[in-house]
Amino acid sequence: MGNSTSRLYSALAKTLTSSPVLSQQEEYLQPTDHEQLDPKDLLEECQVALQDRPARPLREFVTLQNDSSSQTFRVMQWNILAQALGEGKDNFVKCPLEALKWEERKYLILEEILIYRPDVLCLQEVDHYFDTFQPILSRLGYQCTFLAKPWSPCLDVEHNNGPDGCALFFLQDRFQLVSSAKIRLSARSLKTNQVAIAEILQCNETGKLLCFAVTHLKARTGWERFRLAQGSDLLRNLESITQGAKIPLIVCGDFNAEPTEEVYKRFASSSLNLNSAYKVLSEDGESEPPYTTWKIRPSGEFCNTLDYIWYSQHALKVNSALGLPTEEQIGPNRLPSFNYPSDHLSLVSDFSFNEISTRLL
Repeated sequence: MGNSTSRLYSALAKTLTSSPVLSQQEEYLQPTDHEQLDPKDLLEECQVALQDRPARPLREFVTLQNDSSSQTFRVMQWNILAQALGEGKDNFVKCPLEALKWEERKYLILEEILIYRPDVLCLQEVDHYFDTFQPILSRLGYQCTFLAKPWSPCLDVEHNNGPDGCALFFLQDRFQLVSSAKIRLSARSLKTNQVAIAEILQCNETGKLLCFAVTHLKARTGWERFRLAQGSDLLRNLESITQGAKIPLIVCGDFNAEPTEEVYKRFASSSLNLNSAYKVLSEDGESEPPYTTWKIRPSGEFCNTLDYIWYSQHALKVNSALGLPTEEQIGPNRLPSFNYPSDHLSLVSDFSFNEISTRLL
């Protein structure tokens, strides 16, 4: 390893060392006194740190239509599994505790992001924002926004790293921020513990506007009506923010809801004219994948589709989507594991503007 990469590795290791939890009320400015990181060098260093672990599952993009124009942009959606929950609450009975240690799991998460290099990144269950993701991703050229859950379950875990929440990142060489809204979701007029971030971005090259949102709805069976109320509140907010869908919209999230749930149906039938990007992987183009999360807990094995990338189908088209690993690739112990850091799989889609909508914008 050359001197330059050795210095980079040392800097990365220092940045990723756990630090005292900072106040969640403190607003973080984008750092200007740190040298920008080369994503290729950083990816190499992640792979060096992970060299004793098995290789991650190989995933290929399914391409619907080739569009090499600069107006194509990539979006990643991922519930990365809060560290405190993974080690202290979620009880993944087939996952060795050693596989969940933050000292290496953080490199697995960063490696996934660096491999696919999204223009816009939407994460849930982020409890290492201030000491890991904000300092590292800002040095990769991303502008970063975070919103913690008001009563995060992470705070119940001893030696936690603060509350988890949603985070939205975008590359500043592709977009600039027009407006940002931090939303605490309501259900039947009551404020809840779930949140969302919605940001209007302007494409640097074309000047077109896009709205991106990230959310994480209430988990667990028995809370279906609650999720429906939260989703309906989010849709009302997004309708206002996008001026009634005049601004194209992409919503990423862990909805904790199968496609049979009412909140899914509400999004699919809303006035915002949304469609789910990962339907493109199905033979009929109308079905969701069989799973986006697969885990084993003391109460049993759970294989569910809970994560989605919704998009304005009148304005945008899906060019490609990252395929999901097979059951064999995931392995009998399911997720998380030594070669995959979360119980949820990342979703990655490439989008471009519809030609008709482009003429109207």
